[in-house]
Amino acid sequence: MIQKAILKRIDQKLQLIQAKRPLSAQLVKKLKEQFSFDLIYNSNAIEGNKLTLKETYLVINDGITVKGKSLKDHLEAKNHNEAVHFLYDLVEHDKKHTISEQLIRSLQHLIIKEIEDSDAGQYRQGNVLITGSSHHPPDAFKIPKLMQDLIVWIKKNNRKLHSVQLAALAHHKLVNIHPFTDGNGRTARLFMNLLLMQKGYPMVVILKNDRQKYYRALEKADKGSTDEIEKFVAQAVERSINIYLKAIESTSNKNDQLVPLSTLSKNGSFSSKYLNLLVRAGKLEAHKEGRIWLSSKKALDEYLANRERKRHQNEKKKSRTKTTKL
Repeated sequence: MIQKAILKRIDQKLQLIQAKRPLSAQLVKKLKEQFSFDLIYNSNAIEGNKLTLKETYLVINDGITVKGKSLKDHLEAKNHNEAVHFLYDLVEHDKKHTISEQLIRSLQHLIIKEIEDSDAGQYRQGNVLITGSSHHPPDAFKIPKLMQDLIVWIKKNNRKLHSVQLAALAHHKLVNIHPFTDGNGRTARLFMNLLLMQKGYPMVVILKNDRQKYYRALEKADKGSTDEIEKFVAQAVERSINIYLKAIESTSNKNDQLVPLSTLSKNGSFSSKYLNLLVRAGKLEAHKEGRIWLSSKKALDEYLANRERKRHQNEKKKSRTKTTKL
């Protein structure tokens, strides 16, 4: 279960973004382009694509062929770009679209077409093993029923669960079923984004640098503990929201400026290592750029104030307990 404090913080920030809508067309275009290329590069890189972020941009935007990189790498970038545009079209122009098996199969079709045409949009017909994972996907004959169950589960929990929890759990369920021969991870990350974007969230990017942490969270979820994948997705959601807010809001107030944890630690009583632990525990608001966590003096002050409130509450509880015993 995601800590309520993280979800509350995400909700408050999302409301700030909503309050600023409609955003300027220029800003929307800039953010959409930034998130699209970040998603395409990172999602493909997680699966082994060798194109750099710059090369991904050149392949998609300028149609350039990068020397030394495979045809498959190029097609994956172009296909993923088409799938991202399909995603935006669904969210922006088809407000009443229905979450369905066909939609998931359409995403997968776009991802692997021209690479594995015979498998594009089709559930796998045989059993598979995932290299480097202890998870054994279900037998192929079970996939149609499991996918039907997934859609029913999403519709049943659409209003019961927080949007971030729903997206995180649906993402894991889809990866766990592993319904396709290829493209399962990329399809699941796009599908997760669809669930979030239709609720007003910006596009969410799982970073290549967090690949091992991401895989560990999924493996724990395979064994029945979903806490880590829920928290992992929540932190990725908050990172995207922070980027949006940073683009929207003026950073004239120094207390709001995002700085590396090493910089933040110089003006306080905590080491950068301890601040990093607070971030990973979800107690200190922060977001990741590349390999570096960024936070602000305002966020640290809010953490300290919250910690002080909890200390006072605990002291009052102890005091009441002593009075009762007397």
